[in-house]
Amino acid sequence: MYAIVEIAGHQFKVEKDQRVFVNRLTTEEGKKVNFDNVLLIGDGNNVTLGAPAIDGAQVSAKVLKHLKGDKVIVFKKKRRKGYRVKNGHRQSLTEIVIEGITTSGAKKAAPKKETKKAEPKVEAKAAAPKVEKAAKKAAAPKATGKADDLKKIEGIGPKIASTLVEAGIASFSDLAKAKSEAISEIISSVRGNHVTDTWPAQAQLAADGKWDELKKWQDELDGGKA
Repeated sequence: MYAIVEIAGHQFKVEKDQRVFVNRLTTEEGKKVNFDNVLLIGDGNNVTLGAPAIDGAQVSAKVLKHLKGDKVIVFKKKRRKGYRVKNGHRQSLTEIVIEGITTSGAKKAAPKKETKKAEPKVEAKAAAPKVEKAAKKAAAPKATGKADDLKKIEGIGPKIASTLVEAGIASFSDLAKAKSEAISEIISSVRGNHVTDTWPAQAQLAADGKWDELKKWQDELDGGKA
């Protein structure tokens, strides 16, 4: 029996006891993890297709270790400029072993239920509107603040920018505080080979308003690669 399952933004054909290298997962080493987005299951001559995923199907695996892939050499050259830059990149990966393929009956993780707040007592109803209005006024400046244009960072496009905003990284300051490994994990579902090593440093220059220094540095970058 085999299955085609989506893991960390990529599709894999897997079988039981098979070892697979996927984009870095947040699960700790030695822990088990389940993948519900099973697109196809094959068992001999019987093939089951999902639309797009098979309801109730699941692939269970165990995280063996976190590691980095082989180095990829990136070479950039500008003709007649005497400009040559050679860099390397190693993708953050996770090695997992497939422990089983469930065709039906698997329970998906249920979303967390929001706990209802206790209703205020009748005696406190008169004072409640004033407190709520004061809280709304205090929160108003934060709500009206605009997010920074993250596409000004070399290597960040519209899709990556929207993905970062959805993950809570909406300003240059937020991006400057984030680690490149965490950024790579957030954008792992976006297609392409993205090098995030210079993004926090670029964001710090943007947050400090050092645009001339940032522009000079970006002229030497290629897709965010130094």
